Amino acid sequence: MGIAEEAHNVRVLGSGDQTIVLAHGFGTDQSVWKHLIPHLVEEYRVVLYDNMGAGTTNPDYFDFERYSTLEGYAYDVIAILEELQIQTCVYVGHSVSAMIGAVASITRPDLFKKLVAISASPRYVNDPDYYGGFEQDDLLQLFEAMKSNYKAWCDGFAPLAVGGDMESLAVQEFSRTLFNMRPDIALSVAQTIFCSDMRPILAHVTVPCHIIQSMKDLAVPVVVAEYLHQNISGESIVEVMATEGHLPQLSSPDIVIPILLRHIRYNIAV
Repeated sequence: MGIAEEAHNVRVLGSGDQTIVLAHGFGTDQSVWKHLIPHLVEEYRVVLYDNMGAGTTNPDYFDFERYSTLEGYAYDVIAILEELQIQTCVYVGHSVSAMIGAVASITRPDLFKKLVAISASPRYVNDPDYYGGFEQDDLLQLFEAMKSNYKAWCDGFAPLAVGGDMESLAVQEFSRTLFNMRPDIALSVAQTIFCSDMRPILAHVTVPCHIIQSMKDLAVPVVVAEYLHQNISGESIVEVMATEGHLPQLSSPDIVIPILLRHIRYNIAV
């Protein structure tokens, strides 16, 4: 096993001519894909990994400087694909990992047949000519809450992000993986994500992009999906699902899985 494989808890499941890479978002780990995996392994080779900083990774490996930008994570993705000798893949990225995949695809477009982006946003802060969903003050309050009592913040943030009450299994699951993160790492990752502005890179994304979005998502307003569609240079398509929440693959698998499978299997009709 290579260095990147070991550090990122890489697992390769199933077999098939085509490789599907599943990349999780903030506060989760590869377990967020548990409902989708059984539908892929008969047909595809499936690669799962954990982003550095996830509670399942070694916190000693988390380089605060390297991961202060999304490029650090993008180089990790490329390193994993190279170690596994993957020539090309369908990359399914959730939340921040959708943008990480976009960055990686600019550097190495040959590695990506297409990107499937779930709950993706290039910028979370509002601008005079852009609606990202958050004001700067909202984020400052969020970071302060994370600093003052991380466990309480997790308990409050999980139901808001997932959409649902504390009793739901999806909320409990997200709360668990969120709390698994070391608090100082979680704060650093949240600051990197929420303060990022990836709008300038969209014009350089040339691989086909399938943009999938919940109709109601605390973190990503539905207009952001259309913004991505309009500004990505390559072919793109948007599907807004009748789901609520930022982690629909965990909270609404019955709706999301057939949609994801369709976007994985079929290309954009030109």
